[in-house]
Amino acid sequence: MTAALRIPPRSVGVGLALSATLLALLVVSVGTGEFEIPPGDVVAALAGQGDRSTEFVVETLRLPRALTGALVGAALGIGGAIFQSVTRNPLGSPDIVGFMQGAAAGAVLEIVVLGGGAFAIAAGSVVGGVGAAALVYVLAYRGGVTGYRLVLVGIGISAMLIAVTDYLLTRSTLDQALAAQVWLTGSLNGRGWEHVRPVAAGLAVLLPVAALLARPLRTLELGDDAARALGVPVERARLALIAVAVALTAIATASAGPIVFVALAAPQIARRLTRVAGPGVGCAALTGAVLLVGADFLSQRLFGDVQLPVGVVTGVAGGAYLAWLLAHEWRRGAG
Repeated sequence: MTAALRIPPRSVGVGLALSATLLALLVVSVGTGEFEIPPGDVVAALAGQGDRSTEFVVETLRLPRALTGALVGAALGIGGAIFQSVTRNPLGSPDIVGFMQGAAAGAVLEIVVLGGGAFAIAAGSVVGGVGAAALVYVLAYRGGVTGYRLVLVGIGISAMLIAVTDYLLTRSTLDQALAAQVWLTGSLNGRGWEHVRPVAAGLAVLLPVAALLARPLRTLELGDDAARALGVPVERARLALIAVAVALTAIATASAGPIVFVALAAPQIARRLTRVAGPGVGCAALTGAVLLVGADFLSQRLFGDVQLPVGVVTGVAGGAYLAWLLAHEWRRGAG
């Protein structure tokens, strides 16, 4: 009961509002397409009370895509919240510190050099992303890891990995280049239940771990010296948190490709909505899910019959958000 009372009322209200928004977006998204389904019929189909054709469209064709988007967005939101808290930097996200670029290089290597199928490409992206994260951590370690150094090293490694990916693309055939470019954009097209299960299982395992690490995560935001004074094993806790964030991002990337800027924006938006200190992992997860499901809905509706990969929408919106964030941080520093 005591733990429940520690949750700020505003955070509870924001969490409920985000949950309601996510459910509404899921219903609308599932009902959107060439065969339009009213929200009431979508709910009836999900409850097992719709006609067979509607249930087939909802449960087999569209619901897996929407759920994959929600779960991937939640995983990216949590991963981004952990990265930003550990680095104590709003730019400390998988997009910036090298994970996404490592995943891209691993996947393109699998497509161009090894010629693997869908599972091998997903595995290559995970190996590449985890390898890049490990390299950044090792290079940033100097008797410990500071957030500033982690971000700087990550930016440098990101640039190198982008160059590697570009080189691989120049050595590929036209078909390989097209396949690689589709994957690099990030997409929820063609997602089925086989994509839902892995990311759902990953979240089921890693979300409780993230919750258990929430207290040391908040303490680390006070600084290493304060955390040590409060009895937190700083480096061990930081390494465990980074491992959880990397694992969540790896699962999300393997399921939908490198969807950019969700991990960067979701935690920042969640903090501004809740107006509380701390990582706000739960609200960051819900914000990430809302952002990605909303972006996927827009990707299907913006240009009529032409469907954009969801990564295009998040890239445009996230780029604008990043520019605003950099300007905001610069003004705050100048002030």
